[in-house]
Amino acid sequence: MGFHSKPTTFIRNVEIKVEDLKRSIDFYQHKLGFSILEQTESSARLTADGRTSFLSLVQPEDVTPKQGRTTGLYHFAILLPERSDLANIVVHFAENGVRIGASDHDVSEALYLNDPDENGIEIYYDRDPAEWSWRNDEVAMTVDPLNFDELLTHATPEQPWQGMPEGTVMGHIHLHVSELQKTEEFYVKGLGMDLVNRFRGQALFLSYGNYHHHVGVNVWNGVGAPAPEAESVGLESYVLSFADEEVLSETVRNLKSINAKVKEEGEYFVTFDPSGNQIKLTV
Repeated sequence: MGFHSKPTTFIRNVEIKVEDLKRSIDFYQHKLGFSILEQTESSARLTADGRTSFLSLVQPEDVTPKQGRTTGLYHFAILLPERSDLANIVVHFAENGVRIGASDHDVSEALYLNDPDENGIEIYYDRDPAEWSWRNDEVAMTVDPLNFDELLTHATPEQPWQGMPEGTVMGHIHLHVSELQKTEEFYVKGLGMDLVNRFRGQALFLSYGNYHHHVGVNVWNGVGAPAPEAESVGLESYVLSFADEEVLSETVRNLKSINAKVKEEGEYFVTFDPSGNQIKLTV
Protein backbone atom coordinates (compact mmCIF):
# COMPACT_ATOMS: atom_id res chain seq x y z
CA MET A 1 0.00 0.00 0.00
CA GLY A 2 1.42 3.38 -0.99
CA PHE A 3 0.97 6.73 0.69
CA HIS A 4 -0.23 8.32 -2.57
CA SER A 5 -2.49 5.66 -4.04
CA LYS A 6 -5.67 3.84 -3.06
CA PRO A 7 -6.80 2.59 -0.62
CA THR A 8 -4.96 5.42 1.18
CA THR A 9 -6.62 8.82 0.87
CA PHE A 10 -4.22 11.21 -0.84
CA ILE A 11 -3.99 14.57 -2.62
CA ARG A 12 -4.73 13.97 -6.29
CA ASN A 13 -4.45 17.52 -7.59
CA VAL A 14 -3.63 21.08 -6.56
CA GLU A 15 -5.01 24.04 -8.52
CA ILE A 16 -3.31 27.41 -8.18
CA LYS A 17 -4.20 30.86 -9.49
CA VAL A 18 -1.60 32.77 -11.48
CA GLU A 19 -1.37 36.29 -12.93
CA ASP A 20 0.03 35.41 -16.34
CA LEU A 21 -0.70 31.90 -17.61
CA LYS A 22 1.86 32.07 -20.42
CA ARG A 23 4.61 33.12 -18.01
CA SER A 24 3.66 30.39 -15.55
CA ILE A 25 3.57 27.67 -18.21
CA ASP A 26 7.04 28.73 -19.34
CA PHE A 27 8.32 28.42 -15.76
CA TYR A 28 6.70 25.07 -15.01
CA GLN A 29 7.76 23.60 -18.35
CA HIS A 30 11.31 24.88 -18.68
CA LYS A 31 12.42 25.38 -15.08
CA LEU A 32 10.65 22.42 -13.45
CA GLY A 33 10.14 20.07 -16.38
CA PHE A 34 6.39 19.55 -16.52
CA SER A 35 4.54 18.82 -19.75
CA ILE A 36 1.14 20.21 -20.69
CA LEU A 37 -1.67 17.68 -20.62
CA GLU A 38 -4.45 20.11 -21.52
CA GLN A 39 -4.62 23.86 -22.09
CA THR A 40 -7.27 26.54 -22.63
CA GLU A 41 -6.99 30.33 -22.87
CA SER A 42 -7.14 30.65 -19.10
CA SER A 43 -6.00 27.32 -17.67
CA ALA A 44 -3.56 24.47 -18.02
CA ARG A 45 -3.24 20.99 -16.57
CA LEU A 46 0.34 19.84 -16.08
CA THR A 47 1.66 16.30 -16.11
CA ALA A 48 4.78 14.31 -15.34
CA ASP A 49 3.79 11.04 -17.01
CA GLY A 50 1.79 12.31 -19.99
CA ARG A 51 -1.41 10.68 -18.73
CA THR A 52 -2.47 12.19 -15.42
CA SER A 53 -2.35 15.70 -13.99
CA PHE A 54 -1.66 16.58 -10.38
CA LEU A 55 -1.05 20.33 -10.81
CA SER A 56 -3.40 22.78 -12.51
CA LEU A 57 -2.95 26.48 -13.30
CA VAL A 58 -5.77 28.96 -13.77
CA GLN A 59 -5.68 32.68 -14.60
CA PRO A 60 -8.84 34.34 -13.23
CA GLU A 61 -10.33 37.07 -15.41
CA ASP A 62 -9.79 39.78 -12.79
CA VAL A 63 -6.73 38.26 -11.13
CA THR A 64 -4.89 40.33 -8.52
CA PRO A 65 -1.32 39.86 -7.21
CA LYS A 66 -0.60 37.59 -4.27
CA GLN A 67 -1.60 39.15 -0.96
CA GLY A 68 0.61 38.97 2.09
CA ARG A 69 -0.36 37.93 5.61
CA THR A 70 -3.43 35.93 4.60
CA THR A 71 -4.51 32.32 4.86
CA GLY A 72 -4.04 30.08 1.84
CA LEU A 73 -1.10 28.37 0.19
CA TYR A 74 2.23 28.11 1.99
CA HIS A 75 3.52 25.56 -0.50
CA PHE A 76 2.52 22.51 -2.46
CA ALA A 77 5.02 19.67 -2.47
CA ILE A 78 6.12 17.57 -5.43
CA LEU A 79 7.41 14.13 -4.44
CA LEU A 80 10.09 12.61 -6.66
CA PRO A 81 10.38 8.81 -6.95
CA GLU A 82 14.18 8.47 -6.59
CA ARG A 83 16.91 10.22 -4.63
CA SER A 84 18.90 10.55 -7.86
CA ASP A 85 16.01 12.63 -9.24
CA LEU A 86 16.42 15.11 -6.39
CA ALA A 87 20.17 15.25 -6.96
CA ASN A 88 19.69 15.75 -10.69
CA ILE A 89 17.23 18.60 -10.28
CA VAL A 90 19.70 20.34 -7.94
CA VAL A 91 22.24 20.22 -10.78
CA HIS A 92 19.57 21.43 -13.22
CA PHE A 93 18.68 24.37 -10.97
CA ALA A 94 22.34 25.33 -10.55
CA GLU A 95 22.92 25.24 -14.29
CA ASN A 96 19.82 27.36 -14.95
CA GLY A 97 20.23 29.94 -12.20
CA VAL A 98 17.19 28.89 -10.18
CA ARG A 99 17.45 30.06 -6.57
CA ILE A 100 16.42 27.50 -3.97
CA GLY A 101 16.33 26.87 -0.26
CA ALA A 102 16.76 23.42 1.26
CA SER A 103 16.21 21.41 4.44
CA ASP A 104 16.70 17.93 5.81
CA HIS A 105 13.49 16.97 7.62
CA ASP A 106 14.74 13.54 8.77
CA VAL A 107 11.80 11.88 7.01
CA SER A 108 12.73 13.60 3.75
CA GLU A 109 15.15 15.86 1.91
CA ALA A 110 13.53 18.97 0.47
CA LEU A 111 14.16 21.88 -1.86
CA TYR A 112 12.13 25.09 -1.74
CA LEU A 113 11.46 27.76 -4.34
CA ASN A 114 8.75 30.11 -5.60
CA ASP A 115 7.06 30.33 -8.97
CA PRO A 116 6.82 33.74 -10.75
CA ASP A 117 3.75 34.63 -8.66
CA GLU A 118 5.43 33.74 -5.35
CA ASN A 119 3.42 30.55 -4.99
CA GLY A 120 5.52 28.33 -2.74
CA ILE A 121 6.86 25.04 -4.08
CA GLU A 122 8.61 22.17 -2.32
CA ILE A 123 10.33 19.40 -4.26
CA TYR A 124 11.37 16.45 -2.13
CA TYR A 125 12.37 12.83 -1.78
CA ASP A 126 11.18 10.61 1.07
CA ARG A 127 13.59 8.52 3.05
CA ASP A 128 12.60 4.89 3.62
CA PRO A 129 9.57 4.91 5.98
CA ALA A 130 11.32 2.18 8.00
CA GLU A 131 13.84 4.88 8.98
CA TRP A 132 11.22 7.35 10.22
CA SER A 133 11.12 7.78 13.99
CA TRP A 134 7.67 7.45 15.60
CA ARG A 135 6.84 7.98 19.26
CA ASN A 136 3.30 7.90 20.69
CA ASP A 137 1.77 8.24 17.22
CA GLU A 138 3.92 11.29 16.43
CA VAL A 139 6.57 11.25 13.74
CA ALA A 140 9.83 13.10 14.34
CA MET A 141 10.58 15.79 11.77
CA THR A 142 13.51 18.17 11.84
CA VAL A 143 14.56 21.35 10.05
CA ASP A 144 18.27 20.72 9.52
CA PRO A 145 20.64 21.83 6.76
CA LEU A 146 20.60 19.65 3.67
CA ASN A 147 23.91 17.91 2.96
CA PHE A 148 24.27 18.89 -0.69
CA ASP A 149 27.70 17.29 -1.04
CA GLU A 150 26.37 13.89 -0.01
CA LEU A 151 23.16 14.26 -2.02
CA LEU A 152 25.04 15.13 -5.20
CA THR A 153 26.97 11.85 -5.04
CA HIS A 154 23.65 10.33 -6.18
CA ALA A 155 23.41 12.49 -9.31
CA THR A 156 23.62 10.65 -12.62
CA PRO A 157 25.51 12.81 -15.15
CA GLU A 158 25.03 10.11 -17.77
CA GLN A 159 21.26 10.54 -17.32
CA PRO A 160 20.79 14.21 -16.34
CA TRP A 161 17.53 15.95 -15.47
CA GLN A 162 15.17 15.77 -18.43
CA GLY A 163 11.93 16.82 -16.77
CA MET A 164 9.64 15.50 -14.08
CA PRO A 165 10.11 11.72 -14.08
CA GLU A 166 7.29 9.23 -14.32
CA GLY A 167 6.21 8.31 -10.82
CA THR A 168 6.28 11.91 -9.58
CA VAL A 169 3.19 12.75 -7.49
CA MET A 170 1.72 15.52 -5.39
CA GLY A 171 3.20 14.59 -2.05
CA HIS A 172 1.48 17.05 0.27
CA ILE A 173 0.20 20.58 0.69
CA HIS A 174 1.05 23.08 3.43
CA LEU A 175 -1.41 25.86 4.23
CA HIS A 176 -1.57 29.11 6.13
CA VAL A 177 -4.55 29.06 8.51
CA SER A 178 -6.02 31.58 10.94
CA GLU A 179 -5.96 29.36 14.03
CA LEU A 180 -5.21 25.76 15.00
CA GLN A 181 -7.96 24.44 17.30
CA LYS A 182 -10.89 24.52 14.85
CA THR A 183 -8.51 23.56 12.05
CA GLU A 184 -7.47 20.42 13.92
CA GLU A 185 -11.12 19.48 14.51
CA PHE A 186 -11.92 19.96 10.82
CA TYR A 187 -9.07 17.84 9.51
CA VAL A 188 -9.23 15.13 12.19
CA LYS A 189 -12.95 14.77 12.95
CA GLY A 190 -14.19 15.99 9.58
CA LEU A 191 -11.73 14.67 7.01
CA GLY A 192 -10.54 11.72 9.09
CA MET A 193 -6.84 12.53 9.15
CA ASP A 194 -4.46 11.57 11.93
CA LEU A 195 -2.53 14.31 13.70
CA VAL A 196 1.06 13.10 13.44
CA ASN A 197 3.10 16.10 14.58
CA ARG A 198 2.66 19.32 16.54
CA PHE A 199 5.34 21.92 15.88
CA ARG A 200 5.98 24.44 18.66
CA GLY A 201 2.32 25.41 19.00
CA GLN A 202 2.51 27.01 15.56
CA ALA A 203 1.90 24.19 13.08
CA LEU A 204 0.16 20.83 12.72
CA PHE A 205 0.98 17.97 10.39
CA LEU A 206 -1.79 15.55 9.43
CA SER A 207 -1.95 12.42 7.32
CA TYR A 208 -3.65 9.22 6.27
CA GLY A 209 -2.09 5.78 6.57
CA ASN A 210 0.92 6.75 8.72
CA TYR A 211 2.47 9.12 6.22
CA HIS A 212 4.57 11.95 7.67
CA HIS A 213 1.98 14.40 6.33
CA HIS A 214 -0.46 14.88 3.50
CA VAL A 215 -1.45 18.28 4.91
CA GLY A 216 0.49 20.77 6.99
CA VAL A 217 -1.09 23.89 8.50
CA ASN A 218 0.52 26.83 10.27
CA VAL A 219 -0.28 30.23 11.79
CA TRP A 220 2.94 31.89 10.62
CA ASN A 221 0.96 34.62 8.85
CA GLY A 222 -0.64 35.47 12.17
CA VAL A 223 -3.48 34.17 14.33
CA GLY A 224 -6.66 35.61 12.89
CA ALA A 225 -5.15 36.12 9.44
CA PRO A 226 -7.88 36.91 6.89
CA ALA A 227 -8.66 34.87 3.80
CA PRO A 228 -7.29 36.31 0.55
CA GLU A 229 -9.56 37.93 -2.02
CA ALA A 230 -11.25 35.43 -4.32
CA GLU A 231 -9.30 36.55 -7.41
CA SER A 232 -5.94 36.79 -5.65
CA VAL A 233 -3.01 34.69 -6.83
CA GLY A 234 -2.63 31.58 -4.67
CA LEU A 235 -4.56 28.42 -3.91
CA GLU A 236 -7.77 27.78 -5.82
CA SER A 237 -8.39 24.30 -4.39
CA TYR A 238 -6.92 20.90 -3.77
CA VAL A 239 -8.48 17.50 -4.42
CA LEU A 240 -8.59 14.62 -1.94
CA SER A 241 -9.10 11.19 -3.51
CA PHE A 242 -10.77 8.56 -1.31
CA ALA A 243 -10.66 4.77 -1.56
CA ASP A 244 -14.30 4.32 -2.58
CA GLU A 245 -17.79 5.79 -2.39
CA GLU A 246 -18.36 4.35 1.07
CA VAL A 247 -15.36 6.14 2.57
CA LEU A 248 -16.27 9.33 0.73
CA SER A 249 -19.86 9.23 1.99
CA GLU A 250 -18.70 8.63 5.55
CA THR A 251 -16.37 11.62 5.29
CA VAL A 252 -19.17 13.84 4.03
CA ARG A 253 -21.30 12.76 7.00
CA ASN A 254 -18.44 13.48 9.39
CA LEU A 255 -17.97 16.95 7.94
CA LYS A 256 -21.65 17.73 8.32
CA SER A 257 -21.57 16.44 11.91
CA ILE A 258 -19.10 19.21 12.81
CA ASN A 259 -21.23 21.75 10.92
CA ALA A 260 -18.88 22.10 7.97
CA LYS A 261 -20.67 23.10 4.80
CA VAL A 262 -20.51 20.54 1.99
CA LYS A 263 -22.09 20.85 -1.44
CA GLU A 264 -22.08 18.53 -4.42
CA GLU A 265 -20.64 19.94 -7.64
CA GLY A 266 -20.35 17.46 -10.50
CA GLU A 267 -17.94 14.68 -9.57
CA TYR A 268 -16.89 16.44 -6.36
CA PHE A 269 -18.15 17.21 -2.90
CA VAL A 270 -16.79 20.68 -2.11
CA THR A 271 -16.00 22.00 1.34
CA PHE A 272 -13.85 24.69 2.94
CA ASP A 273 -11.65 24.44 6.00
CA PRO A 274 -12.22 27.02 8.79
CA SER A 275 -9.74 29.39 7.10
CA GLY A 276 -11.46 29.31 3.72
CA ASN A 277 -9.16 26.88 1.92
CA GLN A 278 -11.23 25.01 -0.69
CA ILE A 279 -11.09 21.21 -0.75
CA LYS A 280 -12.72 18.96 -3.35
CA LEU A 281 -13.53 15.38 -2.35
CA THR A 282 -13.83 12.52 -4.82
CA VAL A 283 -13.01 8.83 -5.33
